[in-house]
Amino acid sequence: MPIGLIGLDADDTLWHSETIFRLTHERFGALLADFADADTIEAKLAEVEHRNLALYGYGAKGFTLSMLETALEISNQQAPTHVIAEIVAAGREMMAHPVDPLPGVRDALETLAQTARLILITKGDLFHQEQKLAASGLGSLFHGVEIVSEKTADTYARAFARHGGRAEDAVMAGNSVRSDILPALAAGAHAALIPYPLVWAHEAAEAPADHPRYKELARLSDLPGWLDELRGNTR
Repeated sequence: MPIGLIGLDADDTLWHSETIFRLTHERFGALLADFADADTIEAKLAEVEHRNLALYGYGAKGFTLSMLETALEISNQQAPTHVIAEIVAAGREMMAHPVDPLPGVRDALETLAQTARLILITKGDLFHQEQKLAASGLGSLFHGVEIVSEKTADTYARAFARHGGRAEDAVMAGNSVRSDILPALAAGAHAALIPYPLVWAHEAAEAPADHPRYKELARLSDLPGWLDELRGNTR
């Protein structure tokens, strides 16, 4: 089977992201501890964040705006100026956080790039995702970059077509069942789940364990071996 294109997610597939968000959640809860308990703050933040996805999209900037809005709602518009300033600072620190590829990622990408065109397909803020890719030092390994507002079957079909292939001849790999696996399979591609220890509730979904074009792998470095199986190669 010809596999000419490999789509790869970025956050929590190539580098850490959710860990940074979780640390910021904890910091945010501590800042508002005078107004509500941790569970109430977390529930309100989740409500506001999901409400705002259609307006702000994914990423640290939208998350920062949702934290500010949550702080005002939780405090009944009484959050002190220093709390607002700390929230803004937390958002800025998320944007400036160092980007280090996860263990084994560079070697895996270099191996994959020898056999197919690599396409980065990621959600989030355009500027921040471009910034993270540049900081990661992995950009030169990709044939193309697609930063999208949402991942749907049509998103994948169009992305693969733009880079000279069909979904049927492509594999998508990432850590989110909801975004990286289900819509890629719906488009006709193969899909490999590379689990990350932390999963944002919005990205949670049941994996299609019995799907013939789906595979769960322990790490990205296992992807070349699965592709060899799909191509009928032996070593």
